[in-house]
Order: sequence, then C-alpha cells, then structure tokens
Amino acid sequence: MHDLTERGIGLKVLTGQGAAIDTTTASGKLVFGIFAALAEFEREPISERTLAGLASARARGRNGGRPYKMTPAKLRLAMASMGQPGTRVSDLRTELGITRQTLYRHVSPSGELRPDGAKVLSRG
Repeated sequence: MHDLTERGIGLKVLTGQGAAIDTTTASGKLVFGIFAALAEFEREPISERTLAGLASARARGRNGGRPYKMTPAKLRLAMASMGQPGTRVSDLRTELGITRQTLYRHVSPSGELRPDGAKVLSRG
C-alpha cells in the first residue's frame, strides 16, 4: 500500500460492505490500516494451526501429498523386465502405469536399481 501511496494512487471502494474505505482521506487510511493489521494478525494463527494439524496427522501415521506411482511390486517387475533383451520400454511403462522418466529414474536400462529405486524399496 505504501508503494501505491508514493506513486499517488489511492483506493476507493464504491459499493459493498467496504464502501467506507477511501485511502485518499485520513479516515479511509485509518480504516484500511486497521483491516490490514487484523488480516496480518489472523494470518499467523492460521499458519500455526495448519502446521499443528500436519504434525498431528504425521503422528497418527498419515502423510499428505500425492501417492507414489512407483510401488515396490512395480519396481521389482521393472527390474526383471528391463534386464531382458526383448523388453520394449513403451510397453512396460504403459503396463506399469508410469512415465518413461519415472521408469528410468528408478531402474537403469540394464535392469539395475538406481538411488530412487532403492528409496522405494526401503519405504515399502
């Protein structure tokens, strides 16, 4: 808001519940400042509650986020298949329901386990 004021730009709400806000006047600046302070104050407790909720969920064994596409069973199948000379990567990745990048991130073309693949086996 300070940047806008320095450039000579004001805010004037014409309709609705905030119609009393006009930052071109002293009283409008006061009302706007109070609303801004309240919004900033409320933001902190919301953030704290969110972090507490995530920590509570983790303590109960729940982890957020998207589930992994590569499972230990898919990884073992990919390792066995990639080691075979007649394997078509496009068919294998379609069968496993993963992308080519995901396949190669976990398994080398010769069927050897890569670091991301080792993580999958350790968590599963």
